[in-house]
Amino acid sequence: MINMEKSSKPLYESDFSLWAETMADLLDQGRFTDLDIENLVEEVRDLSKRERDRLLSSLRLIVHHLLKWDYQPQRGSRSWQLTIQRERNNIRFYLKDSPSLKRYLTDEWVMEVYDNARLDALKETNLDFPKDCPYGIATALERPIELG
Repeated sequence: MINMEKSSKPLYESDFSLWAETMADLLDQGRFTDLDIENLVEEVRDLSKRERDRLLSSLRLIVHHLLKWDYQPQRGSRSWQLTIQRERNNIRFYLKDSPSLKRYLTDEWVMEVYDNARLDALKETNLDFPKDCPYGIATALERPIELG
């Protein structure tokens, strides 16, 4: 095992970037016994979670802006419209790179992100939005948003 210590902290804790580069070099060189397996496993698991979180963040922004759009139609703006479209596009890109993320595009996951989206919209508008999510996944991803 190579020395992963930098001062008294393991390299993983003291310089993550250097640790990651070192792990990549060790993998490339076939030096598997020198790998920091415990932390590598944790990081690989976190990769999937980060991708899921990016997708759900886009879904949350869509729901947030749909709420404002639907409950303040007089204030509907090009900015809201563009945010919804941008996040829908982001979701398409995420799915292109990681098709398995599609399992998170369900009505249940819309309900999961709804509470936070609702709070975000409430902070901006002081409106009273429904406690139960008024949207399904089809609405979030496909409903046309046109300025009046």
